Amino acid sequence: MIKLSAVEARVVGVLMEKEITTPEYYPLSANATLNGCNQKSSREPVMSLSEADVRGALFELDQLGLVRTLEDTRVTKFEHRMREGLGGAPLRRDEVAVVCLLLLRGPQTPAELRARAERQYSFDDNAAVQTTLERLAAREEPLVALLPRQPGAREARWAHLLSGPVEAATASLPAAAPAFATHAAPAFGTAIQDRVTQLESQVAELEGRLAALEAQLGISEG
Repeated sequence: MIKLSAVEARVVGVLMEKEITTPEYYPLSANATLNGCNQKSSREPVMSLSEADVRGALFELDQLGLVRTLEDTRVTKFEHRMREGLGGAPLRRDEVAVVCLLLLRGPQTPAELRARAERQYSFDDNAAVQTTLERLAAREEPLVALLPRQPGAREARWAHLLSGPVEAATASLPAAAPAFATHAAPAFGTAIQDRVTQLESQVAELEGRLAALEAQLGISEG
C-alpha cells in the first residue's frame, strides 16, 4: 500500500485539483505546483514549503508512478497519474474529486465534501458523496475510512488512507460552539460555512490561475 508523506500528499493533491480547476495551465511547472501547495485558502493545514521540498516530492511521486514528468517542453512540467496509479479499477471523476479534497483539506464530512467539490464535480446531494466514499472504502486496498463521530458532532468525518491510518490527534474536531447558540444556529451556521467554502473555492481558482501565469512569465515569489 502506498504511504505518502504530508508533502507528497499536498503535491499530488494540488496536481489533481489544478487539472480540473485550471486545465488551461495544466500540467504544472514545479513553481506553479509550489504556489498551489502554499495557498492560504482551501488548504488544511496551510504549509510553507520550499522549492526543494516540492521537487523532492515530485521525484518520489514519479518513482511511485503517481506523477509523470514531461520534459519535452521549454519548462519541465508534471501531471498526476492518480486515476490509474493506485491499483485496482481506475478512479472515476467523482472519486478523484473526493480523494483530492481529502488530500488537500484533511478529514471532512460528506456535506463539507459536497460543498467544496463544486469546482471539481457536481454531486446531486450528500447521499451521492456518501456513495462515492463507500465505494472508495470498499476497494481491495481501501483509499478512505470513516472516522469515529466526535462528541457533539452531527456527522462523522472521512479521511484518506494514502498516508497510512489516521491518528486520532490529527482527526480531532475544533472546539465546540458556545452553549448559548440558539436552535436556529446550526442551520444558519451551515449556510454561512457553505458560502465561505464557495468563496474559498473561487479564491483558490484565482490563485491557481495567477500562479500558473507567473510560472509562464518566469516570475517567482521573493
